[in-house]
Parts: sequence; C-alpha cells; structure tokens
Amino acid sequence: MNTRLGRLGRRVLQGFFVLWLASSLAFFALQLVPGDPARALLAASGATPEEVAARRTELGLDDPVLVQYLRYLGSLARGDLGQSWLHGRSVRRMIGEQLPSTLTLAVSATGVGVALGVVLGTLGAIRHTTWLDRATTALAVLGISAPTAWTGLVAILLFSLRLRWLPATGSGGVRHLILPTLVLGFALAGSIARLMRARLADVIQKPFVMAARARGLPRWRILFLHVMRPALSTVPTIVALQVGFLLGGAVITESVFTRQGLGQLAVEAIRWRDLPVVRGVVVFSAAAYVAVNLAADLAELWLDPRQRGSAV
Repeated sequence: MNTRLGRLGRRVLQGFFVLWLASSLAFFALQLVPGDPARALLAASGATPEEVAARRTELGLDDPVLVQYLRYLGSLARGDLGQSWLHGRSVRRMIGEQLPSTLTLAVSATGVGVALGVVLGTLGAIRHTTWLDRATTALAVLGISAPTAWTGLVAILLFSLRLRWLPATGSGGVRHLILPTLVLGFALAGSIARLMRARLADVIQKPFVMAARARGLPRWRILFLHVMRPALSTVPTIVALQVGFLLGGAVITESVFTRQGLGQLAVEAIRWRDLPVVRGVVVFSAAAYVAVNLAADLAELWLDPRQRGSAV
C-alpha cells in the first residue's frame, strides 16, 4: 500500500511539474512573439498612440516581465485563467463553451483510431511478411507521418469538392463531423497499428499460444481468446499517451474544417494577440493531458497485480 501511495504521489508531483512547465512555456513563448498586443487589439478602431499606451497600462503590459509572470502564476494557482482582452469575458467560460465541440471530435476520432488501428495491426501480425503486412504498415506509417492539416485538405478535395459526398466546413450535424473524425482518427490509428502489430507478433510466440495450437484449437479461437486479450491491454496506455496529440490535432483539424471548438478559439486569439485566451487553451490542454495520463496510471496500477508492489 505504501509503495502504491508513493508511486501515486510521484505521479501527482510530475503532473504539477508538467502543468508549471507548460504554463511557463506558454507565457514566455508569447512574450517573444513580435508585435504589440495593445496595438493589435485596437487596430480596427484606428486608436491614437495615446490610446494604445493607455491600453498597455490597463493590461499590465508595461510592468516588468517577471512581475507579469508572477501575477500570471498567482492567478493560475487560484484557478483563474483571466479575462479575454478582446471580448472582456472569462477565459474559463469561453473554453467551457467551446469544449463540447472539441470533445465530440476527440472522442469520435479516438473510436475511429482505435478500431482502425487494431484492425490494421492485427492484419499485419497474422499476415506477417506478406503484401498485406506491407500494405498495413505503409498505411500506419502514413498516418503517423502525414500532417493533419495536409490529410484534412486532401479529404476536402476528394470527398467534398470532387465526390461531393460530405460538407467541407461547418459544425452542423453528423455529416459535418464525419470528415474531421476520419482525418484525426486516421492519424491516431497509425500509432495504435504499429503497437498492436508488435504486441501481437510477440504474443503469438508465447508458449501458451503454442500449446493452444498443439491442442488443435481453431485459429480464430486462438486469436480472439488467447492472443487479442493480452495485446489489447496496451491500447488504453497508448491512447492516454496520445491525448496531447488528440487535443492538438483537434485544434488543427477544427481550423482546417472551420469547426467551432478550441481550435477556432485559439486561432482567433492568436490573430488578435489575445494572450490570456491562448495561454488558457494551452494550460487547459496540459491539464487534460496530465489528468488522463494519471487516470491511466491508476487504472494500470489497479488492474495489473504485478505492479501493485513494484516501485518506480
């Protein structure tokens, strides 16, 4: 029990470190971006230099960077993501309004990615060194390496503009969700397929599988009852590790398909130099990543008896 509590405590401390690091990187990276946020926010109104200077003072941009940083960390410690400089609204409320759309895309893409990745990895493992193995491996590598923005544009050109099967942009009903889901799910499937193929190839060589074959059990029964179960146990871990990619990929995919969500919110904030919103999206994404991975660690610790008494 003490070992498990110690491991949990280390995971929590690591999570706080990741949150601090992501928050600090977001703050200092935006400080290095050229341009004056106050001038960008007032650009459309034709503000005078005096009005821009007054706005800078109001936003605290004239304070030393260290003062701004400590004030920012203090607000985060209180759970306050600040107010949007552009809209004058709570950043936390704005993220909450856009979050359902992004979660819908991320969850549906996870379902597609897991299903496609398991199928591709299984086909590659059971047809090892054949043309089917090479084809599924090529698809997996393409899913991992191809930028999400590129695959999104290809999908729009093919399925929307040429075949006219699905709408290219917007956040309407289920038809508007299909293309973004497939694009993001295909990217996730690559990692899962490679993992499944390697894991299945390893499990197939285990003695208990050899014994099942010697007993004359049907091949399908060996695959689904003896091989798939231990191989699938690694899928939740890889999905948890991909949460950061899913959130980042959802932001890019939403921008390509002009969907409502955190992606559109972040793009608008970057365009207008609305720094509290940009930082808020980064901090929220980091917090989601930490929370999901901590939950995955706890589930693994609870389900795998071999790790309950082990130390990290």
